[in-house]
Amino acid sequence: MIVMKFGGSSVANAERIKHVANIIKSFEDKRPVVVLSAMGDTTDHLLEAAEAALEGTITLDAIEKLHKDTAGELGVPVTDIDSLLGELRTLLTGISMLREVTPRSKDFLVSFGERLSVRLMAAYLNSMNIRAAFRDAWDVGFVSDSSYTSADLLPATWENIRKELGPYRDGKKGDGLPIPVVTGFIAKDEKGFITTLGRGGSDLTATMLGAALRAEEVQTWKDVDGILTTDPRIVKEAKTVPIATYDEVAELAYFGSQVLHPRSMQPCLQTGTPVRVKNSYNIGAPGSLIVTRHEAKPPSVRAITSKKSVTLIDIVSTRMLGQHGFLAKVFESFASHSISVDVVATSEVSVSLTVDNEKAHFAGLRHDLEKYASIDIRKDKAIVTIICDVKRSSSILAATFAALEKEGINVQMISQGASKVNISMICDSAEAQQVVGVLHECYFGAGGIAAGENQ
Repeated sequence: MIVMKFGGSSVANAERIKHVANIIKSFEDKRPVVVLSAMGDTTDHLLEAAEAALEGTITLDAIEKLHKDTAGELGVPVTDIDSLLGELRTLLTGISMLREVTPRSKDFLVSFGERLSVRLMAAYLNSMNIRAAFRDAWDVGFVSDSSYTSADLLPATWENIRKELGPYRDGKKGDGLPIPVVTGFIAKDEKGFITTLGRGGSDLTATMLGAALRAEEVQTWKDVDGILTTDPRIVKEAKTVPIATYDEVAELAYFGSQVLHPRSMQPCLQTGTPVRVKNSYNIGAPGSLIVTRHEAKPPSVRAITSKKSVTLIDIVSTRMLGQHGFLAKVFESFASHSISVDVVATSEVSVSLTVDNEKAHFAGLRHDLEKYASIDIRKDKAIVTIICDVKRSSSILAATFAALEKEGINVQMISQGASKVNISMICDSAEAQQVVGVLHECYFGAGGIAAGENQ
Protein backbone atom coordinates (compact mmCIF):
# COMPACT_ATOMS: atom_id res chain seq x y z
CA MET A 1 0.00 0.00 0.00
CA ILE A 2 1.12 3.57 -0.70
CA VAL A 3 -0.13 7.04 0.19
CA MET A 4 -0.27 9.67 -2.59
CA LYS A 5 -0.63 13.35 -1.69
CA PHE A 6 -1.37 16.04 -4.29
CA GLY A 7 -1.16 19.76 -3.56
CA GLY A 8 -3.42 22.55 -4.74
CA SER A 9 -1.59 23.29 -7.98
CA SER A 10 -1.82 19.61 -8.94
CA VAL A 11 -5.65 19.72 -8.77
CA ALA A 12 -6.14 23.37 -9.78
CA ASN A 13 -8.61 22.71 -12.63
CA ALA A 14 -10.37 19.96 -14.57
CA GLU A 15 -7.36 19.28 -16.78
CA ARG A 16 -5.10 18.82 -13.76
CA ILE A 17 -7.66 16.62 -11.98
CA LYS A 18 -7.84 14.37 -15.05
CA HIS A 19 -4.05 14.20 -15.11
CA VAL A 20 -3.86 13.31 -11.40
CA ALA A 21 -6.60 10.71 -11.84
CA ASN A 22 -4.46 9.02 -14.49
CA ILE A 23 -1.50 9.05 -12.11
CA ILE A 24 -3.66 7.41 -9.45
CA LYS A 25 -4.85 4.84 -12.00
CA SER A 26 -1.24 3.94 -12.84
CA PHE A 27 -0.67 3.08 -9.16
CA GLU A 28 -4.01 1.29 -8.68
CA ASP A 29 -2.33 -2.07 -8.01
CA LYS A 30 -0.41 -0.50 -5.11
CA ARG A 31 -3.69 0.07 -3.20
CA PRO A 32 -3.23 3.84 -2.88
CA VAL A 33 -4.74 6.11 -0.28
CA VAL A 34 -5.05 9.57 -1.87
CA VAL A 35 -4.74 12.86 0.03
CA LEU A 36 -5.75 16.15 -1.62
CA SER A 37 -5.40 19.84 -0.90
CA ALA A 38 -7.95 22.45 -1.96
CA MET A 39 -8.11 23.34 -5.66
CA GLY A 40 -5.74 26.13 -6.71
CA ASP A 41 -6.54 29.42 -4.94
CA THR A 42 -9.71 28.15 -3.21
CA THR A 43 -8.40 28.77 0.30
CA ASP A 44 -7.65 32.40 -0.59
CA HIS A 45 -11.12 32.76 -2.11
CA LEU A 46 -12.70 31.38 1.07
CA LEU A 47 -10.85 33.90 3.21
CA GLU A 48 -11.87 36.68 0.82
CA ALA A 49 -15.49 35.54 1.13
CA ALA A 50 -15.19 35.81 4.92
CA GLU A 51 -13.86 39.37 4.61
CA ALA A 52 -16.78 40.27 2.36
CA ALA A 53 -19.21 38.71 4.85
CA LEU A 54 -17.78 40.87 7.61
CA GLU A 55 -18.77 43.85 5.46
CA GLY A 56 -22.26 42.46 5.02
CA THR A 57 -21.89 40.88 1.56
CA ILE A 58 -22.53 37.16 1.04
CA THR A 59 -20.69 36.00 -2.08
CA LEU A 60 -19.10 32.73 -3.05
CA ASP A 61 -19.24 33.28 -6.80
CA ALA A 62 -15.57 32.46 -7.47
CA ILE A 63 -15.70 29.27 -5.39
CA GLU A 64 -19.03 28.12 -6.83
CA LYS A 65 -17.99 28.85 -10.42
CA LEU A 66 -14.65 27.02 -10.13
CA HIS A 67 -16.10 23.85 -8.64
CA LYS A 68 -19.30 23.67 -10.70
CA ASP A 69 -17.48 24.48 -13.94
CA THR A 70 -14.90 21.83 -13.07
CA ALA A 71 -17.62 19.29 -12.35
CA GLY A 72 -19.17 20.10 -15.73
CA GLU A 73 -15.85 19.65 -17.55
CA LEU A 74 -15.28 16.37 -15.72
CA GLY A 75 -18.81 15.20 -16.50
CA VAL A 76 -19.64 14.36 -12.89
CA PRO A 77 -22.77 15.23 -10.83
CA VAL A 78 -22.74 18.27 -8.57
CA THR A 79 -25.01 16.88 -5.82
CA ASP A 80 -22.23 16.64 -3.21
CA ILE A 81 -20.82 20.00 -4.32
CA ASP A 82 -24.22 21.70 -3.97
CA SER A 83 -24.67 20.32 -0.47
CA LEU A 84 -21.35 21.75 0.72
CA LEU A 85 -21.89 25.09 -1.02
CA GLY A 86 -25.20 25.40 0.80
CA GLU A 87 -23.46 24.72 4.10
CA LEU A 88 -20.81 27.31 3.22
CA ARG A 89 -23.42 29.94 2.40
CA THR A 90 -25.05 29.36 5.80
CA LEU A 91 -21.68 29.86 7.52
CA LEU A 92 -21.01 33.11 5.63
CA THR A 93 -24.48 34.34 6.56
CA GLY A 94 -23.66 33.72 10.22
CA ILE A 95 -20.37 35.60 9.88
CA SER A 96 -22.24 38.49 8.25
CA MET A 97 -24.78 38.66 11.08
CA LEU A 98 -22.22 38.40 13.89
CA ARG A 99 -19.58 40.56 12.13
CA GLU A 100 -16.96 38.22 13.57
CA VAL A 101 -14.62 35.44 12.43
CA THR A 102 -13.26 33.42 15.35
CA PRO A 103 -10.33 30.99 14.96
CA ARG A 104 -12.82 28.12 15.23
CA SER A 105 -15.12 29.51 12.52
CA LYS A 106 -12.09 30.28 10.34
CA ASP A 107 -11.05 26.63 10.47
CA PHE A 108 -14.60 25.58 9.61
CA LEU A 109 -14.52 28.04 6.70
CA VAL A 110 -11.25 26.97 5.08
CA SER A 111 -12.11 23.26 5.47
CA PHE A 112 -14.55 23.59 2.56
CA GLY A 113 -11.67 23.76 0.07
CA GLU A 114 -10.36 20.26 0.81
CA ARG A 115 -13.87 18.84 1.24
CA LEU A 116 -14.93 20.09 -2.19
CA SER A 117 -11.72 18.85 -3.78
CA VAL A 118 -12.02 15.21 -2.63
CA ARG A 119 -15.65 15.01 -3.73
CA LEU A 120 -14.76 16.05 -7.27
CA MET A 121 -11.82 13.66 -7.49
CA ALA A 122 -13.75 10.66 -6.11
CA ALA A 123 -16.62 11.31 -8.52
CA TYR A 124 -14.24 11.54 -11.48
CA LEU A 125 -12.37 8.36 -10.54
CA ASN A 126 -15.69 6.52 -10.36
CA SER A 127 -16.56 7.86 -13.80
CA MET A 128 -13.35 6.16 -14.99
CA ASN A 129 -14.55 2.86 -13.48
CA ILE A 130 -12.02 3.20 -10.66
CA ARG A 131 -13.89 2.63 -7.41
CA ALA A 132 -13.21 5.52 -5.05
CA ALA A 133 -14.88 7.12 -2.03
CA PHE A 134 -14.28 10.58 -0.61
CA ARG A 135 -13.47 10.59 3.10
CA ASP A 136 -13.27 13.65 5.30
CA ALA A 137 -10.24 13.25 7.55
CA TRP A 138 -12.30 12.72 10.71
CA ASP A 139 -14.04 9.81 8.98
CA VAL A 140 -10.73 7.95 8.88
CA GLY A 141 -9.77 8.81 12.46
CA PHE A 142 -8.04 12.20 12.52
CA VAL A 143 -8.61 13.79 15.92
CA SER A 144 -6.73 16.86 17.16
CA ASP A 145 -6.48 19.22 20.08
CA SER A 146 -8.44 22.48 19.99
CA SER A 147 -5.60 24.78 18.91
CA TYR A 148 -7.61 26.23 16.05
CA THR A 149 -5.64 27.28 12.90
CA SER A 150 -2.64 25.20 14.01
CA ALA A 151 -3.88 22.06 15.72
CA ASP A 152 -1.79 19.07 16.75
CA LEU A 153 -3.00 15.52 16.15
CA LEU A 154 -3.74 13.45 19.24
CA PRO A 155 -2.15 10.01 19.82
CA ALA A 156 -5.53 8.33 19.33
CA THR A 157 -5.24 9.17 15.62
CA TRP A 158 -2.77 6.33 15.11
CA GLU A 159 -5.12 3.56 16.21
CA ASN A 160 -8.17 5.26 14.70
CA ILE A 161 -6.56 5.20 11.25
CA ARG A 162 -5.63 1.54 11.57
CA LYS A 163 -9.18 0.70 12.59
CA GLU A 164 -10.80 2.65 9.75
CA LEU A 165 -8.39 1.90 6.89
CA GLY A 166 -6.75 -1.34 8.01
CA PRO A 167 -9.28 -3.49 6.09
CA TYR A 168 -8.53 -1.53 2.90
CA ARG A 169 -4.78 -1.87 3.44
CA ASP A 170 -5.07 -5.61 4.03
CA GLY A 171 -7.46 -6.24 1.13
CA LYS A 172 -6.66 -7.99 -2.12
CA LYS A 173 -6.88 -6.97 -5.73
CA GLY A 174 -10.43 -7.21 -7.01
CA ASP A 175 -12.06 -7.11 -3.58
CA GLY A 176 -14.07 -4.07 -4.61
CA LEU A 177 -12.95 -1.83 -1.75
CA PRO A 178 -12.89 1.78 -3.00
CA ILE A 179 -9.76 3.93 -3.02
CA PRO A 180 -10.05 6.37 -0.10
CA VAL A 181 -9.71 9.99 -1.27
CA VAL A 182 -9.00 11.87 1.96
CA THR A 183 -9.03 15.57 2.81
CA GLY A 184 -5.63 16.94 3.75
CA PHE A 185 -4.97 19.69 6.30
CA ILE A 186 -8.07 19.21 8.49
CA ALA A 187 -9.29 17.18 11.48
CA LYS A 188 -11.84 17.43 14.28
CA ASP A 189 -11.18 18.02 17.95
CA GLU A 190 -12.69 15.90 20.71
CA LYS A 191 -15.69 18.23 20.86
CA GLY A 192 -16.44 17.58 17.18
CA PHE A 193 -15.33 20.99 15.89
CA ILE A 194 -13.30 21.20 12.67
CA THR A 195 -9.64 22.18 13.04
CA THR A 196 -6.80 22.86 10.62
CA LEU A 197 -3.28 21.49 11.02
CA GLY A 198 -1.23 24.59 10.19
CA ARG A 199 1.89 24.73 8.02
CA GLY A 200 2.52 21.53 6.09
CA GLY A 201 -0.89 20.26 7.18
CA SER A 202 -1.73 18.29 4.04
CA ASP A 203 1.71 16.67 4.01
CA LEU A 204 1.17 15.83 7.69
CA THR A 205 -2.13 14.14 6.81
CA ALA A 206 -0.33 12.00 4.24
CA THR A 207 2.62 11.06 6.44
CA MET A 208 0.30 10.25 9.35
CA LEU A 209 -1.69 7.90 7.15
CA GLY A 210 1.47 6.32 5.76
CA ALA A 211 3.08 5.86 9.16
CA ALA A 212 -0.04 4.52 10.90
CA LEU A 213 -0.73 2.04 8.08
CA ARG A 214 2.96 1.12 7.61
CA ALA A 215 2.75 2.00 3.94
CA GLU A 216 5.43 1.00 1.47
CA GLU A 217 6.06 4.72 0.95
CA VAL A 218 4.37 8.11 1.08
CA GLN A 219 4.46 9.99 -2.21
CA THR A 220 4.04 13.74 -2.09
CA TRP A 221 3.49 15.06 -5.61
CA LYS A 222 4.65 18.62 -6.29
CA ASP A 223 5.63 20.77 -9.28
CA VAL A 224 9.38 20.01 -9.16
CA ASP A 225 11.34 16.83 -9.86
CA GLY A 226 12.02 16.24 -6.18
CA ILE A 227 14.42 17.82 -3.72
CA LEU A 228 16.86 19.97 -5.68
CA THR A 229 20.48 20.86 -5.00
CA THR A 230 19.38 24.51 -4.80
CA ASP A 231 16.56 26.86 -5.78
CA PRO A 232 16.16 26.54 -9.59
CA ARG A 233 15.14 30.21 -9.72
CA ILE A 234 18.68 31.04 -8.62
CA VAL A 235 20.58 28.29 -10.45
CA LYS A 236 18.73 26.88 -13.44
CA GLU A 237 21.15 23.93 -13.54
CA ALA A 238 19.95 22.71 -10.11
CA LYS A 239 19.93 18.92 -9.96
CA THR A 240 17.68 16.41 -8.23
CA VAL A 241 18.93 14.93 -4.96
CA PRO A 242 18.15 11.18 -5.31
CA ILE A 243 18.23 10.31 -1.60
CA ALA A 244 18.18 12.48 1.52
CA THR A 245 17.62 11.81 5.21
CA TYR A 246 14.86 13.27 7.35
CA ASP A 247 17.46 15.36 9.18
CA GLU A 248 18.82 16.80 5.94
CA VAL A 249 15.36 17.67 4.63
CA ALA A 250 14.40 19.27 7.95
CA GLU A 251 17.44 21.54 7.76
CA LEU A 252 16.68 22.38 4.13
CA ALA A 253 13.14 23.37 5.04
CA TYR A 254 14.20 25.40 8.06
CA PHE A 255 16.72 27.38 6.07
CA GLY A 256 14.47 28.32 3.20
CA SER A 257 13.89 25.38 0.86
CA GLN A 258 10.25 24.70 -0.07
CA VAL A 259 10.33 20.94 0.36
CA LEU A 260 8.44 19.45 3.31
CA HIS A 261 7.81 21.18 6.62
CA PRO A 262 9.80 19.39 9.37
CA ARG A 263 6.59 18.94 11.41
CA SER A 264 4.97 17.01 8.59
CA MET A 265 7.74 14.40 8.56
CA GLN A 266 7.49 13.45 12.24
CA PRO A 267 5.09 10.48 11.85
CA CYS A 268 7.23 8.81 9.17
CA LEU A 269 10.38 9.57 11.13
CA GLN A 270 8.90 7.61 14.05
CA THR A 271 8.20 4.52 11.93
CA GLY A 272 10.96 4.83 9.32
CA THR A 273 8.40 5.02 6.50
CA PRO A 274 10.07 6.38 3.34
CA VAL A 275 8.72 9.58 1.76
CA ARG A 276 9.17 10.18 -1.98
CA VAL A 277 8.88 13.66 -3.52
CA LYS A 278 7.66 13.42 -7.12
CA ASN A 279 6.66 15.81 -9.89
CA SER A 280 3.03 15.65 -11.07
CA TYR A 281 4.13 17.48 -14.24
CA ASN A 282 6.90 14.94 -14.96
CA ILE A 283 5.61 11.51 -13.94
CA GLY A 284 8.62 9.62 -15.29
CA ALA A 285 11.12 11.40 -13.04
CA PRO A 286 12.10 9.13 -10.12
CA GLY A 287 11.95 12.01 -7.64
CA SER A 288 13.74 12.13 -4.30
CA LEU A 289 13.47 9.50 -1.57
CA ILE A 290 13.62 10.62 2.08
CA VAL A 291 14.87 7.93 4.44
CA THR A 292 16.06 7.54 8.01
CA ARG A 293 19.72 7.12 7.06
CA HIS A 294 21.93 6.67 4.03
CA GLU A 295 22.72 3.06 3.20
CA ALA A 296 25.50 3.96 0.75
CA LYS A 297 28.07 6.71 1.16
CA PRO A 298 26.47 9.93 -0.19
CA PRO A 299 28.30 12.90 -1.73
CA SER A 300 29.90 15.19 0.85
CA VAL A 301 27.52 18.02 -0.14
CA ARG A 302 23.85 17.32 -0.80
CA ALA A 303 22.29 20.75 -1.34
CA ILE A 304 22.57 24.49 -0.76
CA THR A 305 19.79 26.77 0.41
CA SER A 306 19.42 30.39 1.48
CA LYS A 307 17.20 32.44 3.75
CA LYS A 308 17.05 36.21 3.34
CA SER A 309 15.68 39.00 5.58
CA VAL A 310 17.58 38.04 8.69
CA THR A 311 19.33 40.20 11.26
CA LEU A 312 22.80 39.50 12.65
CA ILE A 313 23.28 40.46 16.31
CA ASP A 314 26.73 40.55 17.93
CA ILE A 315 26.69 40.58 21.76
CA VAL A 316 29.97 41.14 23.65
CA SER A 317 30.47 41.39 27.42
CA THR A 318 34.00 41.44 28.82
CA ARG A 319 32.38 41.88 32.24
CA MET A 320 31.22 38.25 32.03
CA LEU A 321 34.77 36.89 31.49
CA GLY A 322 35.23 33.86 33.71
CA GLN A 323 31.69 34.10 35.05
CA HIS A 324 28.95 31.56 34.46
CA GLY A 325 25.52 32.50 33.17
CA PHE A 326 26.38 34.72 30.19
CA LEU A 327 24.53 32.65 27.61
CA ALA A 328 21.67 32.05 30.01
CA LYS A 329 21.19 35.82 30.36
CA VAL A 330 21.31 36.29 26.60
CA PHE A 331 18.71 33.65 25.79
CA GLU A 332 16.46 34.70 28.66
CA SER A 333 16.32 38.15 27.05
CA PHE A 334 15.38 36.69 23.67
CA ALA A 335 12.74 34.46 25.27
CA SER A 336 11.19 37.36 27.20
CA HIS A 337 10.67 39.20 23.90
CA SER A 338 9.42 36.07 22.06
CA ILE A 339 12.28 36.21 19.55
CA SER A 340 13.47 32.92 18.05
CA VAL A 341 17.11 32.45 17.17
CA ASP A 342 18.22 30.78 13.92
CA VAL A 343 22.02 30.42 13.88
CA VAL A 344 24.46 30.83 16.77
CA ALA A 345 28.24 31.15 17.15
CA THR A 346 29.76 31.68 20.61
CA SER A 347 32.91 32.33 22.62
CA GLU A 348 33.28 32.84 26.38
CA VAL A 349 32.33 36.54 26.34
CA SER A 350 30.59 36.99 23.00
CA VAL A 351 27.80 35.48 21.00
CA SER A 352 26.74 36.15 17.41
CA LEU A 353 23.31 35.03 16.28
CA THR A 354 20.66 35.63 13.67
CA VAL A 355 16.94 36.28 13.95
CA ASP A 356 14.12 36.84 11.49
CA ASN A 357 13.83 40.52 10.49
CA GLU A 358 10.07 40.46 10.13
CA LYS A 359 9.26 38.83 13.45
CA ALA A 360 11.56 40.72 15.80
CA HIS A 361 11.15 44.02 17.65
CA PHE A 362 14.60 45.10 18.73
CA ALA A 363 14.12 48.14 20.96
CA GLY A 364 13.18 46.21 24.11
CA LEU A 365 15.75 43.50 23.41
CA ARG A 366 18.53 46.06 23.01
CA HIS A 367 17.49 47.77 26.26
CA ASP A 368 17.75 44.48 28.18
CA LEU A 369 21.03 43.31 26.66
CA GLU A 370 22.82 46.65 27.06
CA LYS A 371 22.59 46.25 30.84
CA TYR A 372 25.54 43.86 30.67
CA ALA A 373 26.86 43.79 27.07
CA SER A 374 27.58 45.89 24.01
CA ILE A 375 25.23 45.20 21.10
CA ASP A 376 25.69 45.51 17.35
CA ILE A 377 22.55 44.86 15.28
CA ARG A 378 22.95 44.53 11.51
CA LYS A 379 19.95 43.99 9.27
CA ASP A 380 19.58 42.84 5.63
CA LYS A 381 21.65 39.71 6.07
CA ALA A 382 21.16 36.24 4.62
CA ILE A 383 21.88 32.70 5.83
CA VAL A 384 23.40 30.40 3.21
CA THR A 385 23.33 26.78 4.39
CA ILE A 386 25.30 23.85 3.00
CA ILE A 387 23.58 20.52 3.68
CA CYS A 388 26.52 18.18 3.94
CA ASP A 389 28.44 15.54 5.84
CA VAL A 390 30.01 17.58 8.63
CA LYS A 391 32.54 14.79 9.20
CA ARG A 392 34.16 16.08 6.01
CA SER A 393 33.92 19.73 7.05
CA SER A 394 37.62 20.52 6.56
CA SER A 395 37.59 19.75 2.84
CA ILE A 396 34.13 21.31 2.42
CA LEU A 397 35.14 24.56 4.12
CA ALA A 398 38.45 24.69 2.25
CA ALA A 399 36.63 24.47 -1.08
CA THR A 400 33.98 26.92 0.11
CA PHE A 401 36.37 29.64 1.18
CA ALA A 402 38.56 29.17 -1.90
CA ALA A 403 35.54 29.64 -4.18
CA LEU A 404 34.27 32.68 -2.27
CA GLU A 405 37.72 34.29 -2.04
CA LYS A 406 38.04 34.02 -5.80
CA GLU A 407 34.89 36.13 -6.11
CA GLY A 408 35.94 38.58 -3.39
CA ILE A 409 33.17 37.55 -0.99
CA ASN A 410 33.77 37.53 2.77
CA VAL A 411 31.33 35.72 5.06
CA GLN A 412 30.49 37.46 8.33
CA MET A 413 29.79 34.45 10.54
CA ILE A 414 29.89 30.68 10.30
CA SER A 415 28.11 28.01 12.34
CA GLN A 416 28.08 24.22 12.27
CA GLY A 417 24.68 22.72 13.07
CA ALA A 418 24.26 20.37 16.03
CA SER A 419 22.45 17.97 13.67
CA LYS A 420 25.82 17.36 11.97
CA VAL A 421 24.28 17.79 8.53
CA ASN A 422 24.70 21.51 7.91
CA ILE A 423 27.17 24.38 7.88
CA SER A 424 25.65 27.87 7.77
CA MET A 425 27.28 31.17 6.92
CA ILE A 426 26.08 34.75 7.00
CA CYS A 427 26.47 37.26 4.19
CA ASP A 428 24.69 40.41 3.01
CA SER A 429 21.25 39.77 1.49
CA ALA A 430 22.45 41.40 -1.73
CA GLU A 431 25.20 38.76 -1.99
CA ALA A 432 23.04 35.70 -1.22
CA GLN A 433 22.21 34.67 -4.78
CA GLN A 434 25.82 35.10 -5.88
CA VAL A 435 27.06 33.03 -2.94
CA VAL A 436 24.59 30.24 -3.72
CA GLY A 437 25.57 30.30 -7.40
CA VAL A 438 29.30 30.23 -6.66
CA LEU A 439 28.98 27.36 -4.20
CA HIS A 440 26.64 25.36 -6.43
CA GLU A 441 29.17 25.59 -9.26
CA CYS A 442 31.94 24.64 -6.83
CA TYR A 443 30.15 21.48 -5.69
CA PHE A 444 27.83 20.46 -8.52
CA GLY A 445 29.22 22.09 -11.65
CA ALA A 446 31.34 20.26 -14.21
CA GLY A 447 34.34 19.04 -12.26
CA GLY A 448 32.73 20.07 -8.97
CA ILE A 449 33.43 18.19 -5.74
CA ALA A 450 30.09 16.41 -5.42
CA ALA A 451 29.94 15.72 -9.13
CA GLY A 452 33.37 14.08 -8.93
CA GLU A 453 32.35 11.93 -5.97
CA ASN A 454 29.39 10.58 -7.96
CA GLN A 455 31.56 9.42 -10.85
